Amino acid sequence: MKSADELEEGVAGNKGQRGSGLVRSALEIAGRGWPVFPLRPGRKEPAIRNWERRATTDPDLIRRTWEVAPWNIGVACGPAALLVVDLDAGDRGDHGRQRLAALAAGAGQVIPADTYTVLTPGGEHLYFLAGDGGYRNTAGRLGAKIDTRGSGGYVVGAGSAVAGRRYRLACDLDPAALPGWIADRLAMTPPTPTPASVHTASSAYIAAALRGEVRRVAEATAGNRNHSLFVAAVRLGRFVHAGRLEEGVARDALLRAVDRHRGPGGLTDGEITRTIASGLRRYGSATSGTPSPTSAERHRSR
Repeated sequence: MKSADELEEGVAGNKGQRGSGLVRSALEIAGRGWPVFPLRPGRKEPAIRNWERRATTDPDLIRRTWEVAPWNIGVACGPAALLVVDLDAGDRGDHGRQRLAALAAGAGQVIPADTYTVLTPGGEHLYFLAGDGGYRNTAGRLGAKIDTRGSGGYVVGAGSAVAGRRYRLACDLDPAALPGWIADRLAMTPPTPTPASVHTASSAYIAAALRGEVRRVAEATAGNRNHSLFVAAVRLGRFVHAGRLEEGVARDALLRAVDRHRGPGGLTDGEITRTIASGLRRYGSATSGTPSPTSAERHRSR
């Protein structure tokens, strides 16, 4: 991690009033063996580059870093060997916990109550020990309004606050082992498009185009993610409009490709849904049949 002076980068404020509570929270989290790193004050975005490699449990470095400014706390899930299940609250009482409970019931189980849990401004985080399972980030794999954060991902730690709303520790127990019924679901390989999913005309060409656009989205860099997603949706939308590619196949492929760009500092579910829909409509989708005036320039790059 950078030195405290390098991390400050112009953050102002009275040093005596800077995040004493946040440094305590960061030290408590690190004391569990979970590497932490600074997020921008009051936000979810990392304050440093290469955060996963530079996350630390060193108490002296943590103290020096959080003396600089009231950084929110990022918990690097991969180095901590954690899999965090992120349950989002929706409108009209719809909540990811309900979907997770239904998934558990289908396996004859219940959601563990004896695991480290943080209440977030929009739901809750359930922490589990992932061991060497190699779990990465997912969005919607366990159900609507359920994301997971593992290797390559992070969560906002307890004690942080975003828009004045705090992340509060709700269950101060050690994380339970990842339940088998969750691990089994995450291990399931989503169906991938094959030439059989594509209409017969030029099916090999279209399948290759589909793979290329998926790769384009997955490899997009920060600042170009939303634009890359829109361009890929527009290109696939031409095949959809021509009746040579099923719209559901194109949509599902793009959703899987953009999965790695979801979460704090990335794209929101709403942005992803709107961008894909706009791109597929650009040349008239199979369902709408009407062109959209939306252009790539109207989409905010993230």
